[in-house]
Amino acid sequence: MATISPRAQALLRQSFRRLNPFMVLIWRLGLGSALNCWPAVGGRIMVLLHTGRTTGLRRQTPVNYALIDGDLFCVAGFGPSTDWYRNIVANPSVEVWLPGGWWAGVAEDVSAVPDRLARIRTVLRSSGIVAPLVGADPHTLTDAALDAATADYKLVRIRRSEARTGPGGPGDLAWIWPVTALLLAVRLRSRPAVRGMQPAAGSRQR
Repeated sequence: MATISPRAQALLRQSFRRLNPFMVLIWRLGLGSALNCWPAVGGRIMVLLHTGRTTGLRRQTPVNYALIDGDLFCVAGFGPSTDWYRNIVANPSVEVWLPGGWWAGVAEDVSAVPDRLARIRTVLRSSGIVAPLVGADPHTLTDAALDAATADYKLVRIRRSEARTGPGGPGDLAWIWPVTALLLAVRLRSRPAVRGMQPAAGSRQR
C-alpha cells in the first residue's frame, strides 16, 4: 500500500492476520451471508482457499471481492509480497467460499489488463470502509490519484470452474448451533423448580 508508511503497513498486516481466523470461523459456523449483510461497512467478503507455496498446506484468507462479468476480482493490497498472492502465483488452483456457494476455480494475475484501474476501483468500492482508511478511496479519488495510490496493488481474476460440496467447506461447523440449543434446553428442563420462600429460622407460624 503506497499511501501509508511501512510501519502502518506492518500494523495492518498484523491486524489482518489476527482477524482472519475469526472471520474464517464465522464462515465455518454458517454465517458467511451474515458477514456480508452490510457491504457499505464491511465490504463484500469471500474466503479464498489457496495452497502454501512452500508448505503445501491449505490456507484460508478472507478478501474483499467484486463480481464483474461473471468472474471474481480481488486485489492484493500489499503488492507482490502479499502471502496469498505469492501462493496463487505458484499454484493458481483455488477455491472460494461465497455467500451463495462454494466453488473451485483458477486464479490469474491480470494487473496488466488495459482496464486495470476501472476494475480496481470496482473492487475497492466493494471493500467497505477499508479502502478509504488506507488512502485509496474509490469514491473520491480521481483516476490519476487512485492510480498512484494503487500502483503496487495486484489485480487477480478468479474464474470459477465447478461447484463444490461435501466436508471441509463453509458451514462445516453449523452443527454446533442445534447441539448447543439442545444442550441448553436439557439444562433448563433439568433445573429444579423454585420453591416458595421458607420461614426464617425461629419464626413462629400462626
